[in-house]
Amino acid sequence: MKPTNMFASLWAVMRKELLDISRDRRTLALALLLGPVLYPTLMLGMGALAENRQKTQLDKVLEVPVVGAEHAPNLVTFLAGHGITATDPPADLDAAIAEQRIDVALEIDADFAENWRAGRPATVSLVHDSTRRNAEIPVARLRSALDGYASQVGMLRLMARGIDPTVTRPVSVGSRDMATEAAKRGVLLSTLLPYLLILTSFIGGAYLILDATAGERERQSLEPLLATPATRGSIVSGKIAAACALGLLSLLLTLLAFKLSAQLSGGMAKMLDVSFPAIGKMLLILLPMAFIGTALLTFLAASAKSMKEAQSHMTWLMLLPMVPTFVLLVNPIKTQLWQFAVPFLAQNQLLLKVIRAEPIDALSWLVYLSASFGLAGLLWFLAVRRYHQEKLAIAG
Repeated sequence: MKPTNMFASLWAVMRKELLDISRDRRTLALALLLGPVLYPTLMLGMGALAENRQKTQLDKVLEVPVVGAEHAPNLVTFLAGHGITATDPPADLDAAIAEQRIDVALEIDADFAENWRAGRPATVSLVHDSTRRNAEIPVARLRSALDGYASQVGMLRLMARGIDPTVTRPVSVGSRDMATEAAKRGVLLSTLLPYLLILTSFIGGAYLILDATAGERERQSLEPLLATPATRGSIVSGKIAAACALGLLSLLLTLLAFKLSAQLSGGMAKMLDVSFPAIGKMLLILLPMAFIGTALLTFLAASAKSMKEAQSHMTWLMLLPMVPTFVLLVNPIKTQLWQFAVPFLAQNQLLLKVIRAEPIDALSWLVYLSASFGLAGLLWFLAVRRYHQEKLAIAG
């Protein structure tokens, strides 16, 4: 078949599949609008909640039950000056901590005053549950205040003895943070955003491709299509192109929704890099993933005997983009060139660079695009070979 005829066949199949899914308005709306509505709401909502929680717990007066407050009145007064008010402890302090009625408490040792007067270390204990994340900020506030009190009293004792307090600090440790402002802002989204975007591009065309392959086979409408003069390669390419077009449109709407919601939001969300160049880079990064996902789904759906069997693959396919996210979460690794040839990991690393506003060199682009489009081509070839099997047109 001539190239012009092949392209015409591909275009005809693509238009057919897009027309078919456009008739099912609910499915089309779900495919196009789920990401643009859900993902920005999820990401920016989580960011707003985290920011609000931190501001609330840092600014408000912290009430801490203190056991043995009478043994250290000066300490209690110092804490009050730092926004930490001592309250009476409950009858069963351990139960109150376990039931989350109290985030953190302070126990002052009965020998505190005696050890204080003798110049010995006076003991205080923080009572909290380290597995409760909602108690992290109160615990940190109380610990920081106690450290400040200990440091202040230690310096005063040295000065009272005629000793320069700086003699106890032979080394003064400073810090020079090399992280850019864009990278610091990107920390907010560096965990979930890559996964959500990769997932959107990877299975964005799943609704169409499952119906266009397993669905048509189940409805026994695939056989007339295979009986046309169009080559199997043109048919497969048309279906993949239609699914990619739908998936990329949903991805573009998702990114634009992020841009709009970030501009309308306040706080940290407003500082995110949602410029059009950043969106363009993300689209280029995720373009190969759209082809990889639709080609793989085409092969799997063509091998399924029913629509239900084809849909069963979605369970493990949705887990694939999670792998690099969880691996990097528990075992962070430095970015190396070979990573840009590994599916899902490459997209994750490149998206992190865009989020952090870091440049991507030409060699990294070359390795990534070559490896990803090569994998997409291999999956396309396997799908075409699957379509050459005549039993494909037989349902069940």
